[in-house]
Amino acid sequence: MTRVQIFLIEFALALGGFAIGTGEFAIMGLMPNVSQDLGVTEPEVGHLISAYALGVVVGAPLLAIIGARFLRRQLLIGLMAFYAVGNLASALADGYTGVMIARFVAGLPHGAYFGVAALVAASLVPANQRAKAVSKVMMGLTLALLLGNPLAAWLGQSLDWRYVYAFVGLVSVVTLTMVIAVLPSDPHEQRQGSLSEIRAFNRAGIWFALAIGAVGFSGMFAVFSYLAPTLLEVTQVAAYWIPIALAVFGLGGFVGNLVGGWMFDRLGFRAVGVILLLSACVLLAFPSTTGSLPVLLLACFLVAMMGALGPALQTHLMDVAHGAQNLAAASHHAAFNLANALGPWLAGMAITAGLGWSSTGYVGALTATLGLAIFLAAWRHNEKGLRDAEAYQTPVS
Repeated sequence: MTRVQIFLIEFALALGGFAIGTGEFAIMGLMPNVSQDLGVTEPEVGHLISAYALGVVVGAPLLAIIGARFLRRQLLIGLMAFYAVGNLASALADGYTGVMIARFVAGLPHGAYFGVAALVAASLVPANQRAKAVSKVMMGLTLALLLGNPLAAWLGQSLDWRYVYAFVGLVSVVTLTMVIAVLPSDPHEQRQGSLSEIRAFNRAGIWFALAIGAVGFSGMFAVFSYLAPTLLEVTQVAAYWIPIALAVFGLGGFVGNLVGGWMFDRLGFRAVGVILLLSACVLLAFPSTTGSLPVLLLACFLVAMMGALGPALQTHLMDVAHGAQNLAAASHHAAFNLANALGPWLAGMAITAGLGWSSTGYVGALTATLGLAIFLAAWRHNEKGLRDAEAYQTPVS
């Protein structure tokens, strides 16, 4: 396969990531608009975010198991078509309950798409470049933060927030067309039966990695979900600063994604611990930055660099999920969207309890610290496994 063919495949997969990222995160920058249109409070709009995330949690393993017998090309086409329909339904849904159901449905194909796309990208390059290849696919997700979300915020403020989901549906159709055109079928591709994937999935290393993503990464979403009202109520800036802040956040996620792939290719699993430790420190400092716009924008950039966890944990799962590649890769995104549900929920509880919009940083620091504790437990488990293996291989004198 030529470099041009590999580039076109990576571009198509990343475009799908752009569509999914824009669809997932757009509502966070439009929280005041959606709140006013649907006649609900902003924390209740946060439940729409959680509904989408829970759709990912349910859909990722379910669709990965169902799709285990299909070729990856077929899966990608079907999943992106499903995503297009879910977002068009979100644009047309009537009332708060209808929108919540549509967001749940739209979330169902999310995790399975990213899981399969990551496996396809990793299969195109040598083993020592897998994390970099995965980060290129994930770049679509970070570009959604950098470009898609500010565009969505502007579109929602200028016209109507429902046009955002129509736009996401259109990009999904373009992605679907590109995947059909540039990704060839591989008749020699190894496929696993559904039951064999489930049996191979039940390993401590996989569960540790998923727990790190679900708990540790929720801190970023705790801050990001309530960034718009924090800017308006605490920093007290005009609404036009929201797309700018989202763009800065997206730039941080873009850089973090590249750094995460680079770090894992050099440090291996240790990169995850380093990222969590630095993220906990940044999140702890976040509340003290909300009074000044320039300092807050810098903090947004640094908080978003927590996105480095994405390619690092995704590649680590490829290393520990032998025989359950599709299910583990999809479940990785289910775990991250469990974080997307957990973060806004915990932050919303803190805000509702009267701790203020800035308290999201303290919530995030707590969850990042818990994620670090899970990482240390996983590291200790891995080290014990290596020692046991060495002891088993050492002949008795």
